[in-house]
Formats: sequence, C-alpha cells, structure tokens
Amino acid sequence: MEKDPLTDRVIGLAIEVHRQLGPGLLESAYETCLCHELTEAGLIFERQKPIGIHYKGTELDRGFRTDLIVEENLLIELKAVEKILPVHEAQLLTYLKLSKIGTGLILNFNTQVLKNGIKRMVL
Repeated sequence: MEKDPLTDRVIGLAIEVHRQLGPGLLESAYETCLCHELTEAGLIFERQKPIGIHYKGTELDRGFRTDLIVEENLLIELKAVEKILPVHEAQLLTYLKLSKIGTGLILNFNTQVLKNGIKRMVL
C-alpha cells in the first residue's frame, strides 16, 4: 500500500489528540478534539455528514452518517472500543463503497498507543 500524505497527516493529528487525552473517553470527545486539530491544521472536513443510499430503485437521503470526511478524500470512522473487530472493518468498507470515497481510517482511541488502534483501508 503506497503512502498517502493526507492519511499520514491525519494520523499525526490523531496521535496528538491521543497523547493529550489518553484512552478511556467516549468517541465524541475524541471527535471534538480531532476536529479542533483538523481546523488548526487548515484541513477542510465535514463532521457527521449524512450519506444517502440507493435502495431498490429509491434514493434514501440519510442511509448513514460518517464520523468525518477530510478533504473529500478520506473517510474516518472513530472508535473507543476494546479492539477493532471484523464488523468495524466491514462497516468502513461499506461506508467507503456507498460514499464513493476510496480511502478510510478506523481510529480506535481506546488503546495505550494509538498506532495499535489504526486500520487503513482502501477500496
């Protein structure tokens, strides 16, 4: 998998959030702080963006909500769980497919070292 500067930059910002807060908080706390870091870094992002789905010939305007979409090219799913499970990976892949975004990150902040809670996925 080739390096992606945007993904690397966002991971660096997430590591900073984790260094400041540590594990043990709710996802919403990490989301708020990561959004602050993204803003400070001058990155454009959308928070809790509803994504429509096409279902049986009908366009449904609110199929799901993404946690974050950064620079229209990176979908981020935030977690604060014991470990990333296959269901979390399936969720991210489905979100990528439905949103037509090619790259996604699962960031699980409930780890002692954040690098152990990162999963990058590409369609």
